[in-house]
Amino acid sequence: MSSVLPLIQNECIKIIKKKRFYVILLILLILVPMFTYAQMRSSEHSRKNFNGDWRLEVQQQITDNENSLGSNRIPEEWKKYRLIFVQQLQYYLDNDVNPKEPNGVTFTREFMNNSISLFIPLLIMAVASDIVSGERTSGTIKMLLTRPVKRWKVLLSKLIALIMFVSLIVVSTFLISYLVSGLFFGYKGFNLPVFTGFQIQGSDVDMSAVHAVPQWLYIVMQCGLIWFVSVTVAMLAFMVSVLVKSTAASIVVMMAALIAGTILTNMASAWTSAKYFFMVNLQLTNYLSGSPAPIEGMNLNFSLMVLGIWAVASIIVSFTVFTKRDILN
Repeated sequence: MSSVLPLIQNECIKIIKKKRFYVILLILLILVPMFTYAQMRSSEHSRKNFNGDWRLEVQQQITDNENSLGSNRIPEEWKKYRLIFVQQLQYYLDNDVNPKEPNGVTFTREFMNNSISLFIPLLIMAVASDIVSGERTSGTIKMLLTRPVKRWKVLLSKLIALIMFVSLIVVSTFLISYLVSGLFFGYKGFNLPVFTGFQIQGSDVDMSAVHAVPQWLYIVMQCGLIWFVSVTVAMLAFMVSVLVKSTAASIVVMMAALIAGTILTNMASAWTSAKYFFMVNLQLTNYLSGSPAPIEGMNLNFSLMVLGIWAVASIIVSFTVFTKRDILN
């Protein structure tokens, strides 16, 4: 392992020199204040309409969703989602807990939840997609492989460095979101109760396993799932970077896969085989909040298993191709 450490250090230096991580931080520093400001204006509008009473706002949401259930213009699948949403809102109302208490911690929780399937994976892709193909494009891979170091160690060092930066991106996203939103909403809210454990059974919600956890614990679980998704996406981008010579092609392949996943998640409820695609299983945090799975039969354990299999398969393919193929030509 000691022989790999200098290689890992070298890979970290190369990633830093490319300045893509700094670009990611800049993107977060630009977009998060925009999202926070939009949320602040939305909260102010709601307070004016409901005189600052969150219970009236939640009751209005329940009423609006119940009224929409009788409309013929709304697809049956959407009605199922709204019926589940109504039951969950009623549970929060009955237990006198504001599900969207305006504070920096709640904003961060919602932002991280909405970022798991596309925004954070796109940030990860910026670092992962050219970690091998970029060196082939520039020709530096030839210099690296002519050294008396086994190929698998070279690739392992890249993989470890990538996982380190993936972890750093997830932590940075959380910290920037919390620090910026705290300026608008305040930094309190870690101990507010959040309900988890909703079990979806058809169009009904089983409340028997529901329990309240402090928001800080919920965020710890949430960030753990986000990290797992991010590592899986990084492994897949890593594999594509090994298989494809061009950095541009590598980025296009991953972007197409992620965008296709977003479309499939919204449209593939009747295509049960789609649940084995990694893209459809990225929204792991929805299982914490009790949102219905995009396809019948999916649950947290199933999605973790599917993503784990994709990640392991990606690593096997990457190392097999890199160690056996003629990379130098």
